[in-house]
Amino acid sequence: MFYRCEMETELQLLNAIRSGEKGAQRRLYERFAGQAIAIGMRYVPDPDQVRDVVHDSFVKILTAVNQFHYRGEGSLKAWVNSIVAHQAINFLREHERLQLTDLTAEIVEEEEPDIGRISAEELTRLIGQLPAGYRMVLNLYVFEQLSHKEIGHLLGIKPESSASQYSRAKQMLAREIMNYLKNDK
Repeated sequence: MFYRCEMETELQLLNAIRSGEKGAQRRLYERFAGQAIAIGMRYVPDPDQVRDVVHDSFVKILTAVNQFHYRGEGSLKAWVNSIVAHQAINFLREHERLQLTDLTAEIVEEEEPDIGRISAEELTRLIGQLPAGYRMVLNLYVFEQLSHKEIGHLLGIKPESSASQYSRAKQMLAREIMNYLKNDK
């Protein structure tokens, strides 16, 4: 079964789900769950809450899979990732006090930390320590590759506010990485 999941194209998997093939939904979950958890952890650092986000995401994915328009290999993965990110954002809106401001950041040029010396897990942990609003904008800009205009529209803030939140998040994360690297020697 594992071998088939690795060899199956997204279109084959999608067609299997749509035709009601036994085990196809499970294969979709097995194929994308790890990445969904990683995305969830970038937004919602509590593992129990991430499980809820991922669960709700897959319910939404499997409910809407017949409306998904396949656009080539990788489009299913991108769609799944997008749903997980949006589900995480909705979770944060419901459960955390988000501090998104319309103030512009005072940009202080600081030395860029050497992120090559830090593990992906540690970087995810440090991102998870950022205030929720900063964390959300950083993730949307860096990982989801949305523009500040798109982020502003999604979060109901001005594009300049998104840029400011991103700048502050980047500065705060850089300081945390520098502290981690200093203490890790």
